Amino acid sequence: MTEIAPVPVNVVTVSNLIKQFGRFAALRGVTAEFSGGKLYAILGDNGAGKTTLLRTLAGLTQPSSGEVTILGASKFRDICQQVGYMAHPSLLYDEMSGMENLEYFARLYGITSRTRCAEVICSVGLDPDLTRPVGQYSQGMRQRMSLARALLNDPKILLLDEPFSNVDLHSATAMVRLLAGTRDRGTTIFVVTHQASLLEHVADEFVWMEYGKIIGRTRELKRPENAQ
Repeated sequence: MTEIAPVPVNVVTVSNLIKQFGRFAALRGVTAEFSGGKLYAILGDNGAGKTTLLRTLAGLTQPSSGEVTILGASKFRDICQQVGYMAHPSLLYDEMSGMENLEYFARLYGITSRTRCAEVICSVGLDPDLTRPVGQYSQGMRQRMSLARALLNDPKILLLDEPFSNVDLHSATAMVRLLAGTRDRGTTIFVVTHQASLLEHVADEFVWMEYGKIIGRTRELKRPENAQ
């Protein structure tokens, strides 16, 4: 008997999402559903609404109107422990080492295992025994440590804003492999990036935004034909 593949479950749903900053609308009625265990690349020009959408999913920006449902919950605090977020700025403490940073954030999640901190640091290609303060890291090292922080709680939803910014090609390629493996283990990943070619062979879907709206979704790195 031929087995029937399970229907993917939508783990993120946004409905008529609007975000106003004064008279400027950063999001203009965004409605979309996203299945679990996939990697979504969110693409578009500056000002398209990509980061605002990501911050809204991360619970950092409240929509002016509309609804967001993540993992079946409409209140972000109910699922915040299951979400990992990497902002464009690294949001690390410069005076601490990488391990000290992760140990601090681990306590916020109730994680007491130093081994887990070392594990995620190694996963991004850094040395957990490096005692140098993060303030002395290169920008690429800071980006990788920031990714380690986002992965620390083994999230079901991973939200990344320009993770490859100022990262050399070799390290960026390693980060992409890590994200692909994380996706393959069931995590749903959203990546806002201007370096879409890095994700060309691993992204499940490219989500194209323009002027605060989703203008199309493609399986290949090709702008929708009906887009302006």
